Order: sequence, then C-alpha cells, then structure tokens
Amino acid sequence: MHRRNLLKASMAIAAYTGLSASGLLAARAWAANGSGAADGEAQAFDFETLKRQAKQLASSGYQDTKQVLPPTLATMTPQNFNAIRYDGEHSLWKDNKGQLDVQFFHVGMGFRQPVRMYSVDAKTRMAREVHFRPSLFNYENTSVDTQQLKGDLGFAGFKLFKAPELDRHDVVSFLGASYFRAVDATGQYGLSARGLAIDTYAKKREEFPDFTKFWFETPEQNATRFVVYALLDSPSATGAYRFDIDCQAERVVMEVDAHVNARTAIDQLGIAPMTSMFSCGTHERRMCDTIHPQIHDSDRLAMWRGNGEWICRPLNNPATLQFNAFSDKDPKGFGLVQTDHEFANYQDTVDWYSRRPSLWVEPTTPWGEGSVDLLEIPTTGETMDNIVAFWTPKKPVAAGDSLNYGYKLYWSALPPVGTPLARVHATRSGMGGFTEGWAPGEHYPEVWARRFAVDFTGGGLERLPQGTGIEPVVTCSNGKVQDFSVLALDDIKGYRILFDWYPTNDSVDPVELRLFIRTNDRTLSETWLYQYFPPAPDKRKYT
Repeated sequence: MHRRNLLKASMAIAAYTGLSASGLLAARAWAANGSGAADGEAQAFDFETLKRQAKQLASSGYQDTKQVLPPTLATMTPQNFNAIRYDGEHSLWKDNKGQLDVQFFHVGMGFRQPVRMYSVDAKTRMAREVHFRPSLFNYENTSVDTQQLKGDLGFAGFKLFKAPELDRHDVVSFLGASYFRAVDATGQYGLSARGLAIDTYAKKREEFPDFTKFWFETPEQNATRFVVYALLDSPSATGAYRFDIDCQAERVVMEVDAHVNARTAIDQLGIAPMTSMFSCGTHERRMCDTIHPQIHDSDRLAMWRGNGEWICRPLNNPATLQFNAFSDKDPKGFGLVQTDHEFANYQDTVDWYSRRPSLWVEPTTPWGEGSVDLLEIPTTGETMDNIVAFWTPKKPVAAGDSLNYGYKLYWSALPPVGTPLARVHATRSGMGGFTEGWAPGEHYPEVWARRFAVDFTGGGLERLPQGTGIEPVVTCSNGKVQDFSVLALDDIKGYRILFDWYPTNDSVDPVELRLFIRTNDRTLSETWLYQYFPPAPDKRKYT
C-alpha cells in the first residue's frame, strides 16, 4: 500500500417488517425534512441488522464491486487527486452547527471501490444514503473533465473534522480498502490501522478487505464523539463493525466492536492490524545516508502481555523480509509506538516525524490464545509502509466461522498505560570488541564483535540508593554476549547497559537477544527484545 496516497489525501439495509405506524410517520417526516447531503430514501437501520446482513453475505460468493473509472479519474496523479476539494457547504452535519462534521473523498487513481455512505438519525434509527454527485465537489484546480462523471460513482472514503477547525483540518480519515488513521494533539497523521488483515504473511497473495458501506449517527450539537458503522467485504471474509469515536483534546479514542465472518478457511487472520514505516533509527543506520538522523513513524513494538510482562521490541529495516510471532493469551495491550518526539533527533521539516502519534490496542473482550505478529519488510526509503503488526488467533479459522473482537484504539503521543518498571529509553548499536574511548579506526579489534547500548529510565531508577548493584540479564539464541558495562546516566536519570555480541559459528540466521535489569531478585525493567542480523563470515572484519 503506497503510504503517500494515504498521507497526502488526508448498503441499504432492508426495512424492518411490521414497522409501527409511528415509525412510518417518523420515516416520512425525516425524508421530507432532508438531512444535509443525504438525499436517499429513508430506511430503518441498527447494528443487529448489519451483523445479520454481514453473516448472510458471507454465505454467498464474493462479488467484486470495484468499478472501471472514467479516464479522467483513472489516470490522475496524486497531486491532481489531492486537489479535488469537497464543498464544505454540503458537509454531512453542516446544518447541525456542532463540534463535528464529515466530508467525503472522491474516487480516483487506485481508489476504485465505490463506498456507500448513509446518514442515520440517532433517535428514529432511520438511514438515508448520500449519493455521489459532482456538485458536492470543487474541481477548480484540477484537470478533471466533469462531463465524464456519469452516474453514482460512490465515494472513496470519509474524513472527520472537529471544531474549532471545521472544514480546515481533519482529525480522522478512512480511505482505501479498510485503512483508517487519526491524529493526536499535534494534528499530524502517522501510522494507519485497518479493519482486518488476511494472509499478510502466508504462502499466498495478501488480501485487502474493503469497507464498502458506512453509516453515520448524527451526534448531538456539542458532542465530540460519534458512532459510525461499517460493512467489510472480501473474497475470504465479511464483517460488521461499530466504531465509537471520541475526539478528545489530546488524542482520539476509538472503541471497536468487530464481528468477522469467514467465507473460506483463512490461513492467517489479523485482528486490529496496524501499518507503519521504519527506515532507520538510533540502532539501525543502514538506510540513513541523508541529513536526517532518524526516519520512522514508529520506533518500537510495545506489548503488555497477559501475564503482566512488558515487552519493548525495537523495529528494524531488515535486508530481507522478517516475520516474528509473539505468543500470548488474553493480551492486555500492544501497539506501534513513537517514543522519540524531539525535533533535533529527526531534523525533518516536511513529514515531521517528531510529531507522529503512537497507536495502542486495548482488548475489551477476552481474546484467548494467539500471538502478536510483526512483519518487517526491507525498504530503501520512507515512501512505503514496511511494518505491520496485528493479533492472530491460535485456533485456525474455518469457513463459516464467526468471530467477535472488542478493543479500543488510542491515537496519542504515547500509550495511555505504561509499565511501573523502568522502560527502554533508546537502543544503539555499532562496532564492538574495543574499549570505549579508543578510536576503533586507529586501533581495530582483533576479533569482530557487535556492541549494543540499551538505555533504561523511569521506574524509580533515579531513587535507587547509591551503590545499588544493577545486574543485566542477557540471553541470545546464537553466539555469546560478554564485556558488560553498567553506566549511570544523569541526563536521563537512568542507566546504560553496554555489551558485545560475538559469533561462535558461521551462521547468518537472525540472533534473538533478550535483556532486562534487576537488583538481587527484584526485576527493575521491562524486557528488551532485539533481532540482530549478523553479516556473512567474510564480512566479519574491520578494515
């Protein structure tokens, strides 16, 4: 999925049988009064009906509804696509004069799936469709030939605005397949979430389900939260989703109720998937030959396991595709986190990586046994998302299965919860095998090694009595670790653990490193996990 298209572009349900006379009157009255951009026939709607519809849809064959766009839309550039503007005078809740409003994305480029939009009256539970029509958009600064825009092309997605920047800066965006994003207090978009991931790392082509229809409950005038429902469809699955979206001052919180139905057996089902970018950072410099010290939307995968253990797994930009599964039962939370928000550490004035939000998943229903899966894809730059994380249930998904997952998504600078222990502040890696302070360029080590520096802060480390013994506990899957140093760092009120990894054979398989610190039998920190890729034997030398 080309991230720039997302970064820059910032189903009529059958009416209930036996509808009461008062319900019919309410439907007729609402249809007569209108509802902003909504111009369709009024029909009854609720979530239970949507769930039944999604389950019934899964029992029938998949119908690909992606359309052939007119040439003026199919061949447009991203710049031209972004220049299409929705007319704010026709925004969904314009007449509500409230805190929130919704506008829609135009179809075009690779966005060929017509997404149907419905406005729902929260009191009468009646829904009316918003039909596509060119009059809803402004094409002044584009090359779009409006004479080619025939019929109801649908929309590509939607964006949500929040006062006081109504019509100027969106805070939530759903665009493309089942992708969506939100901002925190900085107003800066970053990583994306998805409704569902299918076969992301399986022996077949990955499948990208589509949100094909949305229903929007009209919020109260002063509300900063609203509810949107979505129908998901793909060759392997369908889904009924309810998003309760709370646009707070410092963050956006989404409570998700996802009901997934399998059309076919699914090799790998990804729940609460998120997609990010990591090109280079403090420990991974392979692709950092630019003026920027770091380039990433997220710097780590954080996990709060079901047994209470906190895990920090720094992200990599590996030379070859890597997939890791971290087994768990009823996880308390996980997410892709951007911990470093200092401009000096990025020096970026275009994409503002120092302002990128983190995304944290908090299960609200028991998830059972499974794993948090992490896929890291090689990338040569910053224009492609190369990091994917999601939850995979342990039990295989068979055709006809129906699954329900409840969870919250927190879009904020940092996760809403954190370990009471010391946390990993930074990870660094470089040449090893020599004494710190000696210039390795003049005094090359005789034996090749790789040095790691892991900084820990918080968790009461600054209050430890002077002379407290800090013991690093390090294990590795291959090779050996030695030459440990424990350094107090006043600048971060914490400690740096230095050690070198030495190969003991010619293997080039990834080395799994694990580290935490303790004093006596008391654990002081979360657990640091790292995957290191040793060079080939003929490269294990300094010149």
